[in-house]
Amino acid sequence: MKKTRERHTLKLLLTVVLAAAMSVNIAACNSAGTVETLGTLAPVSTDVEQSAATTVILETVSTDPTPTSTPTQTPTPTPSLAPEDRVVTVSFAGDCTLTQDYRSGNKSFDKKVNGDMDYCFQNAAAMFKSDDMTLVNLENPVTDKTSHKNNQYVFRMNPADLEMLTKAGIEAVNIANNHMMDFWEDGVKDTRKNLDDKGILWSDDKYTSIFTTSKGIKIGMVGLGNDTNVSAVTGLIDDLRKQGAVIIIASCHFGAEGVYEPTARQKKIAHELIDYGVDIVVGTHPHRLQPIEKYKDHYIFYSLSNFCFGGNYSLKDPDSVIIQCDFIMDFDGSKCVDYRLRVYPYSQTTTRPGNDFCPKPYAWESEDYFRVMKRLNWAQGDE
Repeated sequence: MKKTRERHTLKLLLTVVLAAAMSVNIAACNSAGTVETLGTLAPVSTDVEQSAATTVILETVSTDPTPTSTPTQTPTPTPSLAPEDRVVTVSFAGDCTLTQDYRSGNKSFDKKVNGDMDYCFQNAAAMFKSDDMTLVNLENPVTDKTSHKNNQYVFRMNPADLEMLTKAGIEAVNIANNHMMDFWEDGVKDTRKNLDDKGILWSDDKYTSIFTTSKGIKIGMVGLGNDTNVSAVTGLIDDLRKQGAVIIIASCHFGAEGVYEPTARQKKIAHELIDYGVDIVVGTHPHRLQPIEKYKDHYIFYSLSNFCFGGNYSLKDPDSVIIQCDFIMDFDGSKCVDYRLRVYPYSQTTTRPGNDFCPKPYAWESEDYFRVMKRLNWAQGDE
């Protein structure tokens, strides 16, 4: 019996040893790359190992909601121009012929002016000097040449008399008009040179000019004669933009003389210019006032009539005007974003009848004042 118990005890010991050995073997197998699944051994999946590793990593991540990052705000551009410097004021007046007919024997204009370079514009100079730029149509060549066309009227201005413009604060002129060729091409060349010598900017349908204001804003100018199509100047307008002009003015010497309404061609030309990107169209030539039109938020002055016109000794219609346009620029002066007009009715003379070649303003709300406003189709409350 003792042997049986011992044998039984030994058997139990052997069973325990065998069980321990199997546990060690299984552990060894597990460490060698197998796992026990439902009593069978299967190869370890690499994906499981990666998932296990990932799980460990995720366990270290906070379960609090991930805060939403605040987007970086785009800084508001700092205006480079003060509000008052964003306004560019340009004054416009009509036809100026600062002489009489070359063949005239009485020399009425020269006698009346008598060498006084302040005389003609004495009632407008303060306004012209207070703006950024003034532009008029100069309807006479400036030359010493004597060979001329045989037109009904032939005009020739003494180069020294250009001081009338500079002393009055007139910085720029349009010379694309029907009298510029009165002394042929030589007269045109002389005019350009004499204006350059006096520091007066000029433009026509072949050459442009740019005026730079004291605030650094560039105003580009181009001129069109009565026979000039818009297609002839689109390249010039493009060049002005390339040179940095942010305001473009087109001076148009167009239409029919002696009438108060624009022709169909005037409207077509003006609209095409605005469509091409011109900021404002300024018309002369009819010698009469014609309505102001607002087309696609841009202004068209179809005719400003005469302003100081030495060729007329007796005036059938003395009505004239000075229009000031405020070009409102954006915050850095890179483009014009709005326009504001001020209209000043004028007479071409201080005496009636006759013409003393000295324009003066009409009295506020006088009969003459309202007549000019009506012809311009403008009212005090329009701006």
